[in-house]
Amino acid sequence: MLWSLIKIILFVGIVGALSWAAVLLLDAQGGVQIRAMTYEMTFNPLETVILLIALVVILWIALKVLGLLIATLKFINGDETALSRYFDRNRERKGYAALSEGLMALASGEGRTAMTQAAKAEKYLNDPQLTQLLTAQAAEMAGDRRKAEETYRKLVESEKTRFVGVRGIMKQKLADGDTDTALELAKKAFALKPKHEDTGDVLLRLQAQKEDWTGARKTLSAKLRNGQLPRDVHKRRDAVLALSAARDIVDEDKSVEARETAIEANRLSPDLVPAAVMAAEGYIAQGKPRYATRVLKKAWEMRPHPDLAAAFAAIEPNETASARVKRFTALTRIKQDHPETKMLLAELHIAAEDFPAARRALGSLVETDPDARSVTLMAAIERGEGASDTVVKGWLARALSVPRGPQWICDNCQHIHVGWAPICENCASFDTLEWKRPPQSDVAMPAGAQMLPLIVGALEDNTATGVVPQVDEPPIEDATLIEDAPEETAEAEPSKPEK
Repeated sequence: MLWSLIKIILFVGIVGALSWAAVLLLDAQGGVQIRAMTYEMTFNPLETVILLIALVVILWIALKVLGLLIATLKFINGDETALSRYFDRNRERKGYAALSEGLMALASGEGRTAMTQAAKAEKYLNDPQLTQLLTAQAAEMAGDRRKAEETYRKLVESEKTRFVGVRGIMKQKLADGDTDTALELAKKAFALKPKHEDTGDVLLRLQAQKEDWTGARKTLSAKLRNGQLPRDVHKRRDAVLALSAARDIVDEDKSVEARETAIEANRLSPDLVPAAVMAAEGYIAQGKPRYATRVLKKAWEMRPHPDLAAAFAAIEPNETASARVKRFTALTRIKQDHPETKMLLAELHIAAEDFPAARRALGSLVETDPDARSVTLMAAIERGEGASDTVVKGWLARALSVPRGPQWICDNCQHIHVGWAPICENCASFDTLEWKRPPQSDVAMPAGAQMLPLIVGALEDNTATGVVPQVDEPPIEDATLIEDAPEETAEAEPSKPEK
């Protein structure tokens, strides 16, 4: 409506301007006088302007007629396509002009205008391969999904444009949430053009979502061959896929194959914590504790993590607390200044009821780099040393305000996960989970803190024998803080006391 009003105003303005110019020319003095032999013609200013316009039009028509005469002469002389070329040039000029305007409209976000210009270009050029892609993209922008899919299907019919058509339909199916059809189309598109990076990424993501780990590893290898991935990134992602396959094999009770796949994943990426844990579990099941120790030590050297400590504890599940402290020296002497190493050593000493040693192991961590786990450990130490209930409650209350500690967080959407997974459960990104600290506002407890109720409970059990003074139970809200933890590492915590 607004555009129609603007056009009417412009038309009225142009007519008014022309009328005003004509009046000025009529009132103007002078003119043009033409003499030829005995003839003499005089034109006033308005007539002169009209004459000039008429001469330009006559000249343009004369050039067109001359071109047609030349084409006709060529045709008479045996050039059978001369006339068709003459008329085709005009059509091509109009077609390419419409195509250019359509592309400009598409870049400007004017879907309807782009569709109109695409239809005009197709009419003049009669070249579907050139115009149908513009038509499909313009239809998508204008919201005409049916027209877009219809055009993409036409593109599939031609060998030259088949990849564009398949990829266009694939994107539509992804937008509709039909991932099964999108996966099949992605396979076809990748087979048609394996060097197309975006198609390879979409196929890899869909295969990972469908847990087709074998197919995903083949796609990843193809991307490496095509130079689309650095070799170190390929090794890391191949390890993630191998680990995911091993987990599926475990679910199917194929323990031997699972161990081999997990060991392969650990070999590909020794710093991948879940792979190291699963490989160690495989070696433990085979009765090879030395191999399990070597795998876990290497992983700890690259990235200390509570799950590695839990797996290390599972190597000797029935040892005493003091023997465990001694055996864990193989880990705790590596990266001694790392917060995870300090908290692990403190947990081990708490389980052994050596609270002064636990305090020394924790050091100044609760002051320089506190998190919920280290502060709660300090509460357990205070309780074990016989501090008042007020002191213990004070440490537990402080655990509510300090950072939560590292967790598995998606680098893409910052979603916090209870445990590691190859695919982000929020944004479906592949291999984006990293062990790091979340923002302080997030309240999920860090892995490893779930062992604290066992420690505190063990201390309370020992009060009957006089090992530590009797103190009251912490309030419900404090206990909830301690117990509100993920369950992923509860199976084998290194600091679980012997009862």
